[in-house]
Amino acid sequence: MTGHIFSDADFERLRTLRATDPGVFARVLSERRRRPVLRGDGQMLIVAADHPARGALAVGRNAEAMANRYDLLDRLAVALSNPRVDGVLGSPDIIDDLAALGVLDDKIVVGSMNRGGLRGAAFEMDDRYTGYDVDSMVSAGIDFAKTLIRVNLGDPGTAPTLRATADAVTRAAQAGLPIMLEPFMSSWQDGRILNDLSTEAVILSVSIAQALGASSSHTWLKLPVVADMDRVMQATTLPTLLLGGDSGADPDQTFASWQDALTLPGVRGLTVGRTLLYPPDGDVAGAVAMAAQMVHPSQVPAPQDLSTTDRTFSKESR
Repeated sequence: MTGHIFSDADFERLRTLRATDPGVFARVLSERRRRPVLRGDGQMLIVAADHPARGALAVGRNAEAMANRYDLLDRLAVALSNPRVDGVLGSPDIIDDLAALGVLDDKIVVGSMNRGGLRGAAFEMDDRYTGYDVDSMVSAGIDFAKTLIRVNLGDPGTAPTLRATADAVTRAAQAGLPIMLEPFMSSWQDGRILNDLSTEAVILSVSIAQALGASSSHTWLKLPVVADMDRVMQATTLPTLLLGGDSGADPDQTFASWQDALTLPGVRGLTVGRTLLYPPDGDVAGAVAMAAQMVHPSQVPAPQDLSTTDRTFSKESR
């Protein structure tokens, strides 16, 4: 990867704080500078990094690309140093690390809720809520919630996931917390769960997901970019962020598909992980800058250098 933000001393400090001052994580999250979910042009670019919590470490042909936590944190910090990146999506361990490392001021923090459907597990479709819950996010000052909903009509494990998701949507609406649903129609094929990315399947998944819960007032969607994306967006009135997917695809083709879909009514930006964090050429800053230009074309970026940011971890430790 080109460019680094954190030093060995930063990571040593983080490890020490985890062992000696665990209360620091709640403090830095509560004290960080927060921002509105939408501002300016009303679009968002969110960098996603909740894949490891589900045991999904691969990027393209590299089966352990996301296994090195220090490398992942540095890549996330490079992405977040771009002022046109609005925020980050992660499991609690990732968010705690980034908060303590001091890179979440003025960023939207999206908490990932259900990561219990471990990749390759026999129980993968019973996607338990093993991460954040609504109460913990509200208490910690998390700005947004996110859930994965894979609907497998041939697997009874889908039913408890739908029930838990409906409950989460209801609680989020009651708490005034935006919640992002990422739905797929899925099936078992040769011992693996595969998502159906046909236009018809995505439309069906949207229809199921947007009806979950007692209120859709705070529900957003996170959808893959597929053929006939205009038909997909005609299936919902909910605000939608586009899913980036794996960087194994042709980057030029991927970026071009985003560019077209971003113009559709209802689309509010991108939520992208591996494509930006692990680009084929290793240039994280460059990949992020391209995506940021697509999402915020009229926003003039101000220079931001996190290498000189005061990344002290708590007021008590200064």
